[in-house]
Amino acid sequence: MDFLYNTDIVVAIGFVIFIGILLYFGVPALITKMLDDRAEKIRSDIAEARELREEAQSLLASYERKQKEVEQQAAEIVTKARDDAQAAAKQAHEDLAQAVDRRIAAAKEQIASAEASAMREVKDRAVEVAVAAARDVIAKNMDASRANSLIDDAIGQVSTKLH
Repeated sequence: MDFLYNTDIVVAIGFVIFIGILLYFGVPALITKMLDDRAEKIRSDIAEARELREEAQSLLASYERKQKEVEQQAAEIVTKARDDAQAAAKQAHEDLAQAVDRRIAAAKEQIASAEASAMREVKDRAVEVAVAAARDVIAKNMDASRANSLIDDAIGQVSTKLH
């Protein structure tokens, strides 16, 4: 038993006994099973992570498509709004030109009406002056017998025209 005084041999024997106990209780199988379970769990986590990554990529692609569609729609809306604004400005310009033309025409009509009214007033005044002058001339040059003969002629003309 001298070999028990040698620590190297005692440690080696203790190590062999420890390994034997581990083998007897099936510790390597338990460790292998735990490692296999852990490896399977890691595989399933990796597969799930891949699925989630693929789903995230498809969602990202979908959102990018939707973003492009929205950008196109926004560009179309801006273009349509710009075109509508230009059309509205053009229409407003045309409406303004028509309104100005109508006002000019109305002003011309008012001026023509005022000219015609002024011409009538001048003619009426000229007629009044001429009648007054003729009355004065007739009154100075007409005597009673001549006035009576003119009245008789006028009555005769009226009676022939009425019958």
